[in-house]
Amino acid sequence: MEIKVSQDVKETEVLVINKFENEMTSQELANKYAVEKDGFEGKFGQTYLMHTLGQSSADKILIIGFGKKEEFDSNKMREAVAKAVKKLHQIKAKKAVFDFDITCDYGKSAAIGALMADYAFDKYKSEKAHHLDEITFTKFSQEEIIEGIVFGDAMKFARDLANTPAQIATPAKLAEIAQNIEGLETKVFEKQDIEKMGMGAFLAVGQGSVNPPKFIHMKYTGKNPKKKIALIGKGICFDSGGLDIKPASSMLTMKDDMSGAACVLGVMQALAKLQPDAEVHGIIAACENMPSGSSYKPGDILTAKNGKTIEVDNTDAEGRLTLADALCYACELGVDEVIDIATLTGACMVALGTVAAGVMGNDDEMIAEVIRTAKDSGETYWQLPMFKEYFNSMKSDIADMKNTGSRYGGASAAGLFLQEFVKDVKWTHIDIAGTAFLEKPQKEFIAGATGAGVRTLLNYVK
Repeated sequence: MEIKVSQDVKETEVLVINKFENEMTSQELANKYAVEKDGFEGKFGQTYLMHTLGQSSADKILIIGFGKKEEFDSNKMREAVAKAVKKLHQIKAKKAVFDFDITCDYGKSAAIGALMADYAFDKYKSEKAHHLDEITFTKFSQEEIIEGIVFGDAMKFARDLANTPAQIATPAKLAEIAQNIEGLETKVFEKQDIEKMGMGAFLAVGQGSVNPPKFIHMKYTGKNPKKKIALIGKGICFDSGGLDIKPASSMLTMKDDMSGAACVLGVMQALAKLQPDAEVHGIIAACENMPSGSSYKPGDILTAKNGKTIEVDNTDAEGRLTLADALCYACELGVDEVIDIATLTGACMVALGTVAAGVMGNDDEMIAEVIRTAKDSGETYWQLPMFKEYFNSMKSDIADMKNTGSRYGGASAAGLFLQEFVKDVKWTHIDIAGTAFLEKPQKEFIAGATGAGVRTLLNYVK
């Protein structure tokens, strides 16, 4: 779908306009039939489609309810545009002009909403989904629209990757994608390099798979970096649970266990286009957690990059083991801040559902800023506690710690585990277990991967 900006559009297939509650629209024809005759109120999310029968330069007029004017903001603009695009899909429209009666330049949000709603993962289907060919916005700046397109494309990039079957999206494929992103310095460490770096926790997780692990380090450098940030994405390309194997039903969507890595790859490919004044390191410890004769076993003791030892209590608690070594690596880069994003715990999903991601860390100001940025970006993050008592259940008699503990407070316990591998740097952990992949449509999203974290991390870096 092509997105344009033009102030002079004379004819179109569908004209999309808005209506605030207790106000008229900008089109007399719409006011006459939709508002006065049919009583269309314009509550937020309501739609009204009318055929103009030659009384307008547009074949049809689609009215989108914007709700109360004083409550309207950029997030509601994104949702409203997404609603409109989905309605345009239903009527099989190909072109539309969005002519909103509004003074704020919400072009970025509008473009993001349009691209989110036009998304479909139909690469492997014979019958493709309907897509719009072209939409034009009349009231927004070219600059805002262009930035929104970059954000929307980054989300599509991440969603496509997380939706891709694990037979294709292997650790080697992730490494290939990273190396092909322009504007970055990228280094891929092979198994022998990982061994030399002492990443015993990461290596153990991947040793049961025929696909070798890849440790990926991407670096973007702005012209005048004001801050140095490391972004770590969990890169488990498929999680069977290892020898503590998952039930069959729980494995069906485990191709999405690299949603954190997909997010970081999406963010890194967008940075070269946005050119923020920052130094950003994108880090992914990519591997598969598979059962075989060479798999790591319950009771094994692993040594992480920082020398701490871990007793394997459950091989299905593998993400934190890969992140442990990635965190050690990131803390050695001289960065100001580290953010890791991961589909880490079912406990977080139980606590917060599919609406919010859990957030923890070692710096309250940084956590608060990440949460604020998420809200402004249209995502919901919720801070979870990191009481030291949660660590008690992970104490080991024969090692520094175990990789799992009690089933109670599991998300917080995982955060405390990760903190053991953070040194001398501000750090925030984002658990997207519930928000990364949806089993049914939710708001702007269809079922499947959501590109969780992309908008928030891009805005945070900016």
